[in-house]
Amino acid sequence: MRRREFATSLGAAVAWPLAIRAEQTHRMRRVGVLSGAASDAASRSLYLAFEQALEKLGWTNGRNVWIDHRWADGDSSKRRAYAAELVALAPDVLVAVGPALAPLLQATRTVPIVFVFAADPVGSGFIESMSRPGGNATGFILFHFSINAKWLQLLKEAAPFISRAAVLRDPAVSSGVGQFAVIQSVADSIGVEVIPVDPSNAGEIERGITALARAGGGGLIVTATALANVHRDLIVALAARHRLPAIYYERSFVERGGLISYGANLGDQYRLAAGYVDRILKGEKPSNMPAQAPTKYELVINLKTAKALGLAIPEPLLARADEVIE
Repeated sequence: MRRREFATSLGAAVAWPLAIRAEQTHRMRRVGVLSGAASDAASRSLYLAFEQALEKLGWTNGRNVWIDHRWADGDSSKRRAYAAELVALAPDVLVAVGPALAPLLQATRTVPIVFVFAADPVGSGFIESMSRPGGNATGFILFHFSINAKWLQLLKEAAPFISRAAVLRDPAVSSGVGQFAVIQSVADSIGVEVIPVDPSNAGEIERGITALARAGGGGLIVTATALANVHRDLIVALAARHRLPAIYYERSFVERGGLISYGANLGDQYRLAAGYVDRILKGEKPSNMPAQAPTKYELVINLKTAKALGLAIPEPLLARADEVIE
């Protein structure tokens, strides 16, 4: 072989594995996301915060990462089906929003999972502890259960006349039971009787809230449930129609006309989740990444709604609000 031919073939031989390694380094990564209601503008805007945070970290959907998104619309059978579907796509990492964590863990114990808005991942057995999750899941919890008691306290402060409060919850999950238990534990000291409302569809939500209104002297506490998220507008409209003071677990209800919310900033959780996805795509293990709780909760009050209900929100409560909508 001539010297020039040998040099050319040697160069090609060296370049070939380098090209392969470059292709492997820059291969398209895959992320699966299982979340709530596709038709809900609030849910879509939160998801957009996730994509934007990923892009700031160097991951652009369609360029170096492919995001497969499934919306379960609060339907447990859809969540199970979509969980299996996403796992079958062989993603590098999965993102579980709220109640999506359980079906995703049933579908895989090997694919890394980052969760957001989880209510009780330790109590539910999804992770071993907050500091050392173990297994294949880690992420961000929606709240410490102690704030559930705060919901009843804030509602009573805003509407001192209430003697009964319906608690809209999901008893099929441990977080639904836990949220109600904490609220119930402080009810006697606050002087309010609490009654669980366990709807499974829009019709049952309407019947439960209507029954509360007929009894008089009532208020409404909307806990963190997938069903409440899907039927956000219905719940806010029913509370307005029946002139019921209501408190919600997050601000989008108040932005739609609800009275009060007290909870974490959900956009922050999505942005933090993007950081965890980035770290996992770069090789970290979820078992070694601590699950995190919110460090701040927001109190949001809608004064326009208060006026429509004939409520004069006490000045000390207004002074504590992070935002007042007028």
